[in-house]
Amino acid sequence: MSQYKRASTDVLQNVRNVGIMAHIDAGKTTTTERILYYSGRSHKIGEVHEGAATMDWMEQEQERGITITSAATTVYWKDCKINIIDTPGHVDFTVEVERSLRVLDGSVAVFCGVAGVQPQSETVWRQAETYRVPRIAFINKMDRTGADFFAAIDSMIEMLGANAFAVQCPIGAESDFIGMVDLVTMKSYIFKDETLGAEYAVEEIPQDLKEKCEKMRSALLEELATIDESDEDFMMKVLESPETLTEQEIHKVIRKGVIENKFIPVLCGSAFKNKGVQQVLDGIVNWMPSPLDRGTIKGINIENDQEMEIQPSDDSPLSALAFKIVTDPYVGRLTFVRVYSGVLEKGATLLNTTKDKKERISRLLEMHANQRKDKDAFFTGDIAACIGLKNTSTGDTLCSNDNPILLEKMEFPEPVISMAIEPKSKPDREKLSVALRSLSEEDPTFRVKTDHDTGQTIISGMGELHLEILRDRMFREFKVEANVGKPQVSYKETITKSGKQETKFIKQSGGRGQYAHVVLEVEPNKPGEGNEVVSKIVGGVIPKEYIPACIKGVEEGLSTGVLAGYNLVDMKIAIVFGSYHDVDSSEMAFKICSSMAIREAAKKCGPILLEPIMKVVVTTPESYLGDVIGDLNRRRGKILGQDMKKGTLLINSEVPLSEMFGYSTQLRSLSSGRATYVMEPAQFEKVPVKIQEEIIKK
Repeated sequence: MSQYKRASTDVLQNVRNVGIMAHIDAGKTTTTERILYYSGRSHKIGEVHEGAATMDWMEQEQERGITITSAATTVYWKDCKINIIDTPGHVDFTVEVERSLRVLDGSVAVFCGVAGVQPQSETVWRQAETYRVPRIAFINKMDRTGADFFAAIDSMIEMLGANAFAVQCPIGAESDFIGMVDLVTMKSYIFKDETLGAEYAVEEIPQDLKEKCEKMRSALLEELATIDESDEDFMMKVLESPETLTEQEIHKVIRKGVIENKFIPVLCGSAFKNKGVQQVLDGIVNWMPSPLDRGTIKGINIENDQEMEIQPSDDSPLSALAFKIVTDPYVGRLTFVRVYSGVLEKGATLLNTTKDKKERISRLLEMHANQRKDKDAFFTGDIAACIGLKNTSTGDTLCSNDNPILLEKMEFPEPVISMAIEPKSKPDREKLSVALRSLSEEDPTFRVKTDHDTGQTIISGMGELHLEILRDRMFREFKVEANVGKPQVSYKETITKSGKQETKFIKQSGGRGQYAHVVLEVEPNKPGEGNEVVSKIVGGVIPKEYIPACIKGVEEGLSTGVLAGYNLVDMKIAIVFGSYHDVDSSEMAFKICSSMAIREAAKKCGPILLEPIMKVVVTTPESYLGDVIGDLNRRRGKILGQDMKKGTLLINSEVPLSEMFGYSTQLRSLSSGRATYVMEPAQFEKVPVKIQEEIIKK
């Protein structure tokens, strides 16, 4: 039992862990800034366009007006403790959203009142579906020209398949937007501009909206009656006397629908004009799940490989998941963890079950963006920043020594773009290696490797902006002067046919020699399935103790392809036969032999190059349609379809990444700056023969 007890104001059912997620520019950070202001966390409103947003604390974020890292903060609202993570919207930082959603209990999806569902909204929505994160929606920017609350809800239903229902009705739109009607209380909220929206008048529904709001309320109640068919009282009241329903009864059913992912309540407002943010906070408190509502924590007991469950309680054994590493200029390496059960104490020794290593926490901090406050302990449901964890990386499980549990891991996408980097001087060489190590610890989609042929250091990431930001951070935070090459595409290699390869490795140079003999069977795996290496050795033709060395040798051989040195992927490899020598065989000999064998096998089995294909969605006025499609076709693009939305066209396409360099400049000039695009990795496909020959020549 822990010596620490949680504050009486922080009971577990009143804790909310929520994220703010959306397409780039939908107003996530602005919404978060208003939440901080109204909850009393900050005393003035920070604006993104002025570079003064609290949550966008990195210099690059303030300059570009975008969110790059997920920032964490804690606010209090109506007896509830709300831990908030503001996530990025740009597709290059999609892993930041992914890892935040993994540890959150709920999220607020922000949509633009003018554009509705945008391409990146679909991506983050899909990620939330994967982790089954309950959501509420906030249609923002209702003050903008062209804002349409009901069209935005229709786009959620149509494009996301969401069971989205309005729980508010906007009063006015565009420049006349002054507030909203709450369909639960049937009262209107009119915001006072002179108090920066901190005060609002609760009034009767405007006469011209009365009939519309009554229709919307009865549609809402009918939908809620289908969510919990076991609640017959609620159903009967909806059918017979809806006016007798209390606010608490309606909130209870909405909450149940949200927690079970059956219902998405939709709110409206304008964060920039300070309207509707307090109602979002009320929605988080009333409808979002607490850690208790998310149920027991499932994991694997590493002592017996059995599935185990832990109750989310301070009295349960400790289990926590590290979801983010940050290099802080003042305190060094910070590890952000979500505590799923038990109490996390300063000075405690923990077990990292992912790496099977002991870790000791020297300090615990509560974070507010990049400000910090020392704490002695964190409790179930909390998000903590730890100092002193040397071996823990993103996705690792931390637990108490007497309860070794392994929580579900996180999967991260493979990088698709690379560039060479080299230090300008000798002192910079040391600084560069420190910077690269720190940044790759922080970001699982940022990879560093050395090219064996040229000796160059190659960095890889999720897109041009991703690498540009990382390069910028090296210069600013780590003071590294370095030259960088042009971004290059990260190709892959694979095989097209099956084959068998027998390889012997024999070396005799006086004294003890080297001997290994391995036979491999290789065949293509399904695209995207990765490599599978298995041993089918029977009868001890290769002794058991050498099998791991054979597998390691095969894996090392796969890391350098036979056409242009790119990783070999999507192959099935079976070690089927071999022989050994009583004196001369060793693990090293079998490792070298297996590595040679897999490379020889790949050469025989029709090797080909694979290139990353990007899903590209272009939003353009109709008058530029021909030029945009013509340009995509020139880039070897495949047009998948077009959608018309409010006078603009959405062109869905798949284009090889190698053809997308400099696309933003070209698109601007084609459309007089009016078209925009987003792209994300889709899959790897075979490179055309002519282009493959050119790549191999290089």
